[in-house]
Amino acid sequence: MRRLAWVILPPILFAVALLAAWQAWVSVREIEYYILPPPTDVARALAGEPGRYAEALAESLLTALSGLVLASTIAFALAVLMAHSRVLERAIYPPALLVKVTPIVAVYPLLLIWFGFGVWPRVVVAALITFFPMLVNAIVGLRAVDTSALDVLRVLDASKAQVFWKLRLPSSLPYVFAALRISVPLSLIGAVVAEFLSGAGGMGQLILIANGEFETDVLFAAVFVLAGAGIGITAIVSYVESRVLGWTQAERQQMGA
Repeated sequence: MRRLAWVILPPILFAVALLAAWQAWVSVREIEYYILPPPTDVARALAGEPGRYAEALAESLLTALSGLVLASTIAFALAVLMAHSRVLERAIYPPALLVKVTPIVAVYPLLLIWFGFGVWPRVVVAALITFFPMLVNAIVGLRAVDTSALDVLRVLDASKAQVFWKLRLPSSLPYVFAALRISVPLSLIGAVVAEFLSGAGGMGQLILIANGEFETDVLFAAVFVLAGAGIGITAIVSYVESRVLGWTQAERQQMGA
């Protein structure tokens, strides 16, 4: 309990201090609510229509996670090929880098032409923005193997499939989870940006409508909901990582001892 309190209490106290300073600043300076609403108005907007935010968030999360799964699957498959062949790495890496540096806004009209005005263009945007981190981390992880263990497997005449399942895949897991911690917030950002561009559904549409009607309290509430969702999903990924990679933490503690 003491350790949990040490982890949770500092950010909570800091957030409370920021909200109190925000409330005091708006009250003392008499700032108009449509410029900067006080936290009480934001809380009131969130509590007044929770279903509205929940429905929009559910749609955005579905888009984001669908894009994340699609990108992670393709990126890891390509990483396996690239980790086993330098020729394939030199062939695939430049197009992958091109995907990373290309502005999403520039390609979204093409996605609308290719996939229509449904959910698929938004899923593809979320996939494009999360593809490169997973690809690079997976390549590094698949190659970051213990050379001694690799030599042992080669002496035992292990096949490439056995080396992959017994050594390369477990070695890549810390890097894959690191990529997921980066990619989960990026996928949510990509989904919301796509909703901005399409104006169809999700938190992006909610924010656009609030901005057009000068409902700044609703806009802030939507931002807080998105931030909370990103933090929550990242915490879930971290928890799963701690459960899956418990053996690596124990090994580090033994090495430290």
